[in-house]
Amino acid sequence: MKKFILTIIIFLISWNSFSQESDYLEAFLKKWDNSKEYLLDIAELMPEEYYSFKPTERQLSFSGQLEHINQNMTWINSDYIQQNKELDKTEFPTIKADIIKEISKSFDLVSENVKNLSDEKLKQKMSFFSGEMNLLQILNLIQDHVTHHRGQLIVYLNLKGIEPPPYRGW
Repeated sequence: MKKFILTIIIFLISWNSFSQESDYLEAFLKKWDNSKEYLLDIAELMPEEYYSFKPTERQLSFSGQLEHINQNMTWINSDYIQQNKELDKTEFPTIKADIIKEISKSFDLVSENVKNLSDEKLKQKMSFFSGEMNLLQILNLIQDHVTHHRGQLIVYLNLKGIEPPPYRGW
């Protein structure tokens, strides 16, 4: 009987851990999709002639911010999610429609690869430039990075007199 109860307890603990990781991935992917759509809305709103706009000389242009977001997504995806360190070296586009397609493609690639992550992989410790982290922490960082730079892009829209889209982070 003790063996049976112990087996059930181990199963429940294991199941609870699995459920928590699966819940995290489901929540991340929903938030990631909302983040994608929100960023694409912002990119669509800015007229192409303002893609070179920089609020100050030391800041990135609007398109430079989008490129930076995209570079971070592709780097995190290749080095940490896929762990293949084979970064796509294609040049970032310069035409608005192509930029939007490239960003959409990068978001989708991260989503596809995150969907396939195992619980073990999510907990795996990795060397990151700011110290050792697990993949769960790195997924939080990639989302934070997009949010940070998207917030800057909202300021760019406001400086050009363009009303940003309503927040859609849920």
